[in-house]
Amino acid sequence: MEKTPKSMRLHIALFGRANVGKSSFLNMVSGQDIAITSPLPGTTTDVVEKSMELLPLGPIVFFDTAGFNDTTELAASRLRKTTETFRRAEIVVILCENGVWEEPETHIMQLAVEHKLPVVAAINKIDSNPADPVFIEKLKAAGARSVIAVSSIIPAQRETGLAAFKEALIAICPEDFINPPPLVGDLLPSGGLAVLIVPIDLQAPKGRLILPQVQTIRDALDNDASALVVKEREYVHLLERLNTPPDLIVCDSQVVMKMVADTPKSVPCTTFSILFSRLKGDMQLLARGVVAIEQIKHGDKILIAESCSHHAAADDIGRVKIPRWLRQYLGADIEIDVYSGRDYPENLKEYSLVVHCGSCMLNRRETLARLQMAERVGVPITNYGMCIAYVQGVLERVLTPFPAALDAYKRARGMNGKIYS
Repeated sequence: MEKTPKSMRLHIALFGRANVGKSSFLNMVSGQDIAITSPLPGTTTDVVEKSMELLPLGPIVFFDTAGFNDTTELAASRLRKTTETFRRAEIVVILCENGVWEEPETHIMQLAVEHKLPVVAAINKIDSNPADPVFIEKLKAAGARSVIAVSSIIPAQRETGLAAFKEALIAICPEDFINPPPLVGDLLPSGGLAVLIVPIDLQAPKGRLILPQVQTIRDALDNDASALVVKEREYVHLLERLNTPPDLIVCDSQVVMKMVADTPKSVPCTTFSILFSRLKGDMQLLARGVVAIEQIKHGDKILIAESCSHHAAADDIGRVKIPRWLRQYLGADIEIDVYSGRDYPENLKEYSLVVHCGSCMLNRRETLARLQMAERVGVPITNYGMCIAYVQGVLERVLTPFPAALDAYKRARGMNGKIYS
């Protein structure tokens, strides 16, 4: 559990006015002093992340945020970071005191509703100000799916509050977390075999595989199937040694053209990035978005969006290879910007296309929020795997295991006036 990636944890954000006890609440839930507490307002100056295991839900990451009524010199910067947390959260917890529900709390609730997030209202400090049943009903009327009363000081109330908090989380936990979209298991029969083509290049972490490859192996095993891992140079030789064809081939996007050329047409195949487009985002939206490449013209701008920061290798997939392949395909003088991190550039609407990474470091909630942001300003969006397969002429082949996405792609091609073969 301790090594579960953040992208696979339930994301819970704690909001409230300054000095309402958010950090004390987080310490109570975790059972340890992980957040600094003080009677002085504004002790939490930035979003604090804490990963933990909270049974029976399992791996979780909490966000402890700055107070919504912060009046310090850095208030604007702190509140901007706090507000951005709504894009990452899957559950919102509003900390308040009995009888206190004013503009800060109302604003938090409005943001939660705007982002379609379930809310737990936690009435804190009941050791000094017990929860009033009338106030509890007021919180429910305001939009809270569940209301609990807690105290981080009195042991008995602390235990009761923690138990109530767990029950509330179970009741409103998003279905995507309890039953996430499949990765590869539904593409393999019980006892089936997947062959995973994994290049070992400069970007491969020493001594281990990257997260999408590890998750695919685990998902195959969880679904009573097997996985064979091979480098691209040994792939053909491996196929020759198998008595029966594998049920699925999955490769790294940068070798997709070679994989398709070497794979019998009767064997389904795809890429890790395309698998993740379904697990983390909206596969059909990304399949439609890739067709916008055909509309790129001289002087247009394309955004390569990386959701994490990493040390770029000499032939980095996002900074070097995809821009090179796009320019070769289009034969036009285009501007390609690379933007790393969890934010988009402020001039997002100036781009003709966003090519997003595979989102292996993001949870599904944040990935969908990023897709929606591009859609909201009218900018088509696709991902690395879709883009690479498209410009190399093999996207139809690697979308074949996903009929709905393939159909969305075909329809977009037809609407774009292109002949589909």
